[in-house]
Amino acid sequence: MKKQSFIGLFVTITILGGCSFPSVNADLNETVQVSLINTEGAKVGQATLTENPKGVHILLKAEGLTPGVKAIHFHERAACEKPEFTTAGAHFNPQTKEHGFQNPKGYHAGDLPNIEVGEDGKIELETVSQAVVLTAGKNNSLLDADGSAVIIHENADDYKTDPSGNSGKRIVCGEINK
Repeated sequence: MKKQSFIGLFVTITILGGCSFPSVNADLNETVQVSLINTEGAKVGQATLTENPKGVHILLKAEGLTPGVKAIHFHERAACEKPEFTTAGAHFNPQTKEHGFQNPKGYHAGDLPNIEVGEDGKIELETVSQAVVLTAGKNNSLLDADGSAVIIHENADDYKTDPSGNSGKRIVCGEINK
């Protein structure tokens, strides 16, 4: 019995050893680096956005934030004028849907999962958004004529209240453009 289990394991390892599994970075296309600033204009982090077949891969690192759960969204313009970042406009929403993952009428293309800032004031987020692309010319491209922005808000997104999930003030902004 032990001999059969060993042979089965050996065959499985041999078969899998010959397979090639795609990594998270396989078939990467467009990549955009985004500097993140706080309301005083100081750099607090960096985001790397990379388009791949699964959507836009987001790797975001920031520090110097107040601990707790925060909302993060893509906004419609690459304009981070401090201190309120209102120049970034509303949430990125090319399909003109309502806000929130729990909204039965859909959600904004710019809606992203909440993040949790640690007690040390740092956050590291890695996620994929299937609702957006970086390919120019597509209606859901973050790299349209006026670019877009990634915004971190002071509070969590409730995932249902239109237009912004009661997420509060904008505390971090990064311009997404070429």
